[in-house]
Formats: sequence, structure tokens, C-alpha cells
Amino acid sequence: MGGHLKSVDSDWYKQRLTGAMLCILAAFVLIVLRLFYLQMIEGEELRRLSENNCIRLQSIDAPRGLIFDRNGKLLVDNRPSFDLNITLKDARPVERTIEKLAQYIKVPASELMLKIERNKGISSYKPVLLKQDIGRDVLAAIEVHKFDLPGVKINVKPRRHYLDKQSAAHLIGYLSEISSDELKSGRYSGCKSGDFIGKFGVEKACENFLRGKCGGRQVEVNAAGQVVRILKTVDAQPGCNIYLTIDRELQKKAEELLEGKAGAVAAMEPETGHILALASSPSFDQNAFVDGMSHEQWESLVSNPFRPMENKVVQGEYPPASIYKIVTAIVGLEEGIINENTAFNCAGHYRFGDRDFRCWKKDGHGSINVIEALAVSCDVFFYQLGQKLGVDQLAWYAKACGLGSPTGIKLDDEASGLIPTADWKKRRTGIVWQKGETLLAAIGQCYNLVTPIQMLVLTSAVANGGIRYRPLTLKTIKTAEGKIVNEGDYLSEVRQIAGKLPAGKRTLEIIRKGMWETVNSEKGTARIAQIDDIEISGKTGTAQLIGRKTNDDNVYEDISAHLKPHAWFAAYAPSSTPKIAVIVIVEHGEHGSSAAAPIARELIRTYLAPE
Repeated sequence: MGGHLKSVDSDWYKQRLTGAMLCILAAFVLIVLRLFYLQMIEGEELRRLSENNCIRLQSIDAPRGLIFDRNGKLLVDNRPSFDLNITLKDARPVERTIEKLAQYIKVPASELMLKIERNKGISSYKPVLLKQDIGRDVLAAIEVHKFDLPGVKINVKPRRHYLDKQSAAHLIGYLSEISSDELKSGRYSGCKSGDFIGKFGVEKACENFLRGKCGGRQVEVNAAGQVVRILKTVDAQPGCNIYLTIDRELQKKAEELLEGKAGAVAAMEPETGHILALASSPSFDQNAFVDGMSHEQWESLVSNPFRPMENKVVQGEYPPASIYKIVTAIVGLEEGIINENTAFNCAGHYRFGDRDFRCWKKDGHGSINVIEALAVSCDVFFYQLGQKLGVDQLAWYAKACGLGSPTGIKLDDEASGLIPTADWKKRRTGIVWQKGETLLAAIGQCYNLVTPIQMLVLTSAVANGGIRYRPLTLKTIKTAEGKIVNEGDYLSEVRQIAGKLPAGKRTLEIIRKGMWETVNSEKGTARIAQIDDIEISGKTGTAQLIGRKTNDDNVYEDISAHLKPHAWFAAYAPSSTPKIAVIVIVEHGEHGSSAAAPIARELIRTYLAPE
């Protein structure tokens, strides 16, 4: 009986254990089947959802610093730009999303797909720029259909805006998209592909100050790439604001006076070196570089024979013509070859060797001293003085006056010009210097080349008593909060002396007397520059591009326009207490007295006698 009971108990326990094991096995099978279903059947979809419903980092672009004139008038600011982007990871299927988008914004789908193909190597989580600066109609269409466009987003970015179209373009410069070579150079830390940087002018020179520091935010997005919530934000730091030395109204007046002409105008404060205006004509619209320029537009700029992309004030090289007579007079006076009473006779020509070197005045000027020779721009006087000096002595003084080398203005690709010597010609051409060439060099012709900014610095130095200041275009740098940034050479509160003219006090008095009579005497070549109640001193110049076999005033009427002389005029005012110095060159304007002097007169009037 006892053995039978033990057998029954054993069977009962075995049944219970078997049932439990079957339940465990069934549960395990269900778990395995569920895992198989989740990983193998639904795995791709769940992976997509998990990857998209995640936390992402978004960059916040920093507003670029603003640019003002010397009086705080705004020249350059930023405007909002609505940029169309797509995040490929959120936009699947991409082809279908692009087809819908193309319909809504009326752009061929192939064009949008091409932009995606160009960014094939970037992460699928990073947005691809499809179209910059979209208009209000496109913006509205996308907002209305945004639920049908997964992964498509509108990003608002600050975009550069130049208020006065083409104004001060060669000084301020422009922005353009950073190139791959510039990114690799390491000079633009914090920049990424698609960013805009300064490529020319002040925008380039002050890039590190104007460019702010980008911020960012941490956001949670859903499967469609739409922001669910913002977790954390680090604000962007705007760039510093730049205050230039130029006067906006004077700048606009200079450009107005140059309209329709090829040439350059610049004005400076003689006592500080501050540039008051800097205009090069023709100009260009900086906004075109920011908004996007077609290949045809670019070709029209670079192929224009009047060179709108050239800053003629600092890059243009021209024969200095009769303005160079200031240098020749300084050499003669300082070397004791002449004094203020020394007279040479001008009969309309000067015989040297087997050639007649002609004066611009057919009948000549008669017996004439250095002050009168400057006033009437007598060529024969300076032929004879140049013959006594020699080319190398002329060159030494010219270089000491700042000619033939950059002034140091902080603008792109400043040209050096050329002051010839006998040794230079021998090395350059293999031919020795001819004595007759010295006569031409003494009146600013021959191989002499200068830039307008060099002649402006020379004119200012004569006006202020002999100090050559480095031209300054930047007055102040301030943070967005208004705190002044102290960066040494970048600030112009401290006047920066580049050198002094190789001329004593008495020599400069004689030069200034000759420049005063140029405008104010009855025989002066720039009488047209006179203004009531404002005394102007100046010097005219006519830079010949071809040889002149006669001194007939109408000699240039029968030649092509591109071979006609350039017209120069250098001036400062008021004569006794100079507040402004001006240089004007009109390419192929023929005569400084008629083409350039009136421009300087009106610029001086605008600055010293505003209405």
C-alpha cells in the first residue's frame, strides 16, 4: 500500500513539472517570435523612427557687423534671408518629396535633384541648401504644404545688404561664398561650406572683426524632421560694427561727379590722413555678389574695357603729368639749382640735341620763375630744370615724396607705380638712359607711373607742411554693445606718419604759393576751380599717352578716344588752413583744367560750404 502511494505522488509531480516546462517553453517561443517580428519584419521602420525621433544640434548664424560712415550714418546692414533646405534622412522617399516641392515652388525637379547630387557626400542628417533667399510667394507655398513635405525646412539667415547701390563699392568691398581652398587654408576658423566671407575692400580687411560667432540650439525632432521642442539654446554673438573715415554725403557727391566717366576721385584730411571719399568709376553693385550672379553678369564685369572691378584710386597706374612738376620744383629748390627768383625763358619750345621739346603754350611764356612756372604749368621751365638735375636725382626725391611705392592703405592689391632711374632702364631694356628722356621725366612723362592715392598723399603733405600720413579708411571698431575695440593699427585715432617730404619750410612755402596762383592768378591754369569765399590751391596735369608733334590745342581731336590724354587735378582748401585735399583723374579727359578741376571744385564746395 505504501509503495502504491509513492508511485502516484511521483506521477503527479512529473505531470506538474512537464506542464510548467511547456508553459516556459511556450513563453520563450513567443518572445523569440516577437523579437523576430520586431527585428526582421518591422526592424527597418522602427530603426527609421528611432533615428528620426531624436535630439539634433542646429547652428544659429551670427549677424555680421554693420558698417557706418564717420558720422554714424549706416552704409551696410543685414536683412533676413529665407533659405530652402532639405534633410534627406527625414524626406524619404526623397524623389516623391522633391516632385511635390517642385510643383509648389515652380522649379524643375531635375534642378533640385542636381543640387542634392552635388552634396552626395555629406551626412544624411545635414540639411542640403536647395534655394537661397526665396521670395514671399515661395515661402507661403511651402508653409501651406509643409505637412506634405517631410524634411523640407525654411531657415532664416542674416544676409548682407548694401544700402546705396554701387556707392563706395571699391572701398567697402563685397561678400561671396567661401571657396574650398579658403576653407582648407585654416584662415577662416568657424566657417563652413556655404558661408559668406569678405572678398574685397573693408569687408575683407576687417573680416575677423565683422564676422560674429555662431550659436546653436539642441532640439528634439519627430520622424518628419519637425522640431518638437527646443532643449537648449546658445545665442550667436554678432560681429563688431565698423565706422569708416569717409563722409557718406561727400562720397555720393564724388560718385555723382564721376558719373559717365572712367576715372577716380579721392579726398583726405591733410592733418590726419583720414580718407573722406574714395570713388572709382565705373562701379559695380555689391548686392549682386551676395544675391547670386550669373555667368553672363560676371563676364560683362570682367570684360568691360573701363575696368569696373578695378579700384582705380589704389590700383590704377598713370603718368603723373604736370603734377609731378611739384617734385621737380622741390628738387631744384632743395639742391640750390634755383631759388624763387631764378628765371628761365620759354619761347614755346626748348631745343635739346636735334629735337624741339615743345611747351603746351605755342607762343611760350617768356621769362618765368618757379612760382609762375607752377601756376601756368610751363613745360620749358621744367625741361631746363630737369636737364640740370638729372634723372637719378629726380628719382631719389620722388621716392622720398612717397612715389613709386605703396602708401600702406589697407585695401586690396595696392599698386606701386614706377619711378625710373638710369640703372632701372639699363636692367629693363638693355639700353642706356638718354638725356632727352630726363626732360620728359621732369614734367611727369616718360616712364613715370603713379597711383591717385600716392598723389593725394603728396598733395596733403604739401598742404600740411611736409608730413606724409598713411591713408586711413577705418575710424573706429565697436562691439554690438558699443564698446570700442582697441586693435592698434586698425584704429585711426593715432595718426600714422609714413614719412616727411624732402623739403624745407621755405621750399614748401614757394610750392604752396605756386599752387595758390594756379587757381587764383589771372594766368593760372585752374582758374575754373575758384569758389567765392573759399581759397583753393591746386595743380593741373595732362598725361599724354602718345607723342605730340605739335603744340596745337586741337591736336587730340582727330585721334581715337582711348589715346586721348588723362586729365589730372590735385587741390587742397582752404589754402591757409587746409581741411581737405582732393585728387581727381579722368581717363582720356584731355585737360586737367576743364575735365578734372571742376570735379574737385564741387567736391570741395560740398565739404566746406554745405547748403
